[in-house]
Amino acid sequence: MIISVLLLVTMLPNLSVPASVQVGIVNGTEAEPHSRPYMVSIQKNKKHICGGFLVSAQFVMTAAHCFKYGDKLTVVVGAHDYTKGSGHMGVKFYHIHPGYKPTLLNDIMLLQLYGEVKKSKNVKWISLPNKDKDIKAKVKCSVAGWGKKNNTDKASNKLMEVDVTIIDKKECQKKWKEDYSTSRMLCAGGHGGFCQGDSGGPLVCNNDAVGVVSFNEKDNCDSPSRPNVYTKISKFLKWINAILEGVKRNIQEMLWFAVQREACPFTLSSLKVSDTFSVFHKHNDWLHCYSVRHSCDHTAHHSCGWR
Repeated sequence: MIISVLLLVTMLPNLSVPASVQVGIVNGTEAEPHSRPYMVSIQKNKKHICGGFLVSAQFVMTAAHCFKYGDKLTVVVGAHDYTKGSGHMGVKFYHIHPGYKPTLLNDIMLLQLYGEVKKSKNVKWISLPNKDKDIKAKVKCSVAGWGKKNNTDKASNKLMEVDVTIIDKKECQKKWKEDYSTSRMLCAGGHGGFCQGDSGGPLVCNNDAVGVVSFNEKDNCDSPSRPNVYTKISKFLKWINAILEGVKRNIQEMLWFAVQREACPFTLSSLKVSDTFSVFHKHNDWLHCYSVRHSCDHTAHHSCGWR
């Protein structure tokens, strides 16, 4: 059964897990202004709710659980203090990973923006891993965000950052037990980490975004017993590339397939792409689909192609 993203998100249950998923930077320092030009603030009604990061001119990566705030989100790019003079972009599509679970498994989402951002000194996108691989324990990385400095403090208007260290995946599993997936998650610790408001931001190692801020100990951002957990980006490269590349490259071919049985005359200009969505195949491949509406009879058609 194929479900569009717009339908899928209406079916997501409320999150109820023993971890904090509204996850600011604990024991961090203010970042050098615009030293992380890929960072974005995701906002609802002009209020910061999650972090995110540019992975191309038109796509922002963030955590899937950030959609619990609903649609009509706004992305603020080029910000250090997100309340002052930054660029605001609307979100066209919400590409939530189809395997996302309330347990925060597959907690990853791509936001497709209206239009493309222009690369500048303050606005750039960050590179991703080029293949699925584990990151060795004790590797030094960093995380940044506009969230709270602790559980009781207010969120920061200015971007904060802190260094963290990758923790061995077996050690993470001992700490988090069944809540932790050794193949789809990473964890990191040290003298700081993330807190409420940092969800969706990147874990950066060697200048690559390798993780997405996902969850930590509920009501204790600086827990000594349980490390912070991130979605492992390299595990989702097929899905990511299917969306980043497939939307543009396959669009005309998919449109023709979608209307090959149309009863009324048509041209490509008479068709509108109303939605894109992805479905996981049992053989570890991705089915990328388009929902197309034909203007002459207003009927909708679905077309899919294997990536």
